[in-house]
Amino acid sequence: MRVSVIGTGYVGSVSAACFAELGHEAICVDVDERKVSMINAGKAPIWEEGLEELLEEYAGKRIIATSDYDLAVQRSDVSFICVGTPSDEKGNIDLSIVRSAAMSLGEAMAKKDHYHVVVVKSTVVPETTEKLVIPLLEKHSGKKAGKDFGVAMNPEFLREGKAVYDFMHPDKIVVGAIDERTFFMVSELYRGLDCQVTHTRPTTAEMIKYANNTLLATKVSFANEIGNICKKMGIDTYAVMKEVGKDFRISPHFLNSGAGFGGSCFPKDVRAIIGKAEELGYEPKLLRSVIDINEKQPLGMVRLLEQKTGELQGKCITVLGLAFKNDTDDIRESRSIPVIEELLRKKALVTAYDPMATEHMKKVFPNITYCDSAAEALQDADACLLMTEWDQFRRLDKEFATMKRPLVIDGRHLLDPKDLSVKIEYEGLCW
Repeated sequence: MRVSVIGTGYVGSVSAACFAELGHEAICVDVDERKVSMINAGKAPIWEEGLEELLEEYAGKRIIATSDYDLAVQRSDVSFICVGTPSDEKGNIDLSIVRSAAMSLGEAMAKKDHYHVVVVKSTVVPETTEKLVIPLLEKHSGKKAGKDFGVAMNPEFLREGKAVYDFMHPDKIVVGAIDERTFFMVSELYRGLDCQVTHTRPTTAEMIKYANNTLLATKVSFANEIGNICKKMGIDTYAVMKEVGKDFRISPHFLNSGAGFGGSCFPKDVRAIIGKAEELGYEPKLLRSVIDINEKQPLGMVRLLEQKTGELQGKCITVLGLAFKNDTDDIRESRSIPVIEELLRKKALVTAYDPMATEHMKKVFPNITYCDSAAEALQDADACLLMTEWDQFRRLDKEFATMKRPLVIDGRHLLDPKDLSVKIEYEGLCW
């Protein structure tokens, strides 16, 4: 089949590349001409494991990029809306880019004689597809949904850094289609994958995405709450959660205590569903607690640091890990950001290192010191904060010997001081 993908961020570029891998033709649409040129040259506009290899293989063959909506719609059967939905000041999602994409698609569909399907893949709160996207498509195309064109909501369940793998090995595919014809066309795109496709209403599909992410975020905050209690009692929370995770009803995933969750999905999605609930007159106390715990959690790193060192003014503190998680350069909602902010507020001298995310963090904190390696960052430091689960940080050992004071506050359970050849002062955030 022929698909067009509106937006070339994490979801859009990965979806286009993976549809090409499944044998379909994909047209990427973006207003950013730099991204268009990169994709046509076989270069990935963002870093994702395996993405560049797919673009190199299929660019100019099964994948092309353009800024022309008319071209994309005329040459495709299905259009996916994969644009961003950032949060506004109140935490609600900003649908302006989705609105713009729907209007542009509607105008392009007005010039097309054949049946076309529009699929919302962007994460949007329930009712967005039916109450915003469909009316805009109908208004700007002059056509009727369910008669002249189809509409579906098809949420993504992709982990940043592993998105290509997750697309090709899904545990669920949900298509919230307005009719059977639309469901069949969207389902056919996934025929090559070993996964059942579930047909729901668009609003149900939208809610599945939010329920999925808010549950995972809740597990993280739950584990951190238990971890904070365990810390005060001298209990190893990892030993506790290892056994709790053996319960088949719970599973061991997302039970690791630490500095909290970040990224482009969990914080934004929990806040968005909170906003939707309040719009409906419901107070989501549990979900508010999930966010509150997550906001406070990383600051525990600084409290532990002060307990060990006293006043931080003038002290050289190394922060290892700037990305919100390993295997990505994404710093959105990174737990390192509030930690660095607090260190700077207390007038500490901050030195930082991350294998991939340094350039992005320089835009947030241009005046701290960035290093090219963990060893360089640790040189003469008064303390080290471990913030991201990079495997290379797990292998650190003799590098700590170059610190002025080998004090390590571990926010991700990366180290066991008994395994090191050098003696360090070690403190875990929740253990």
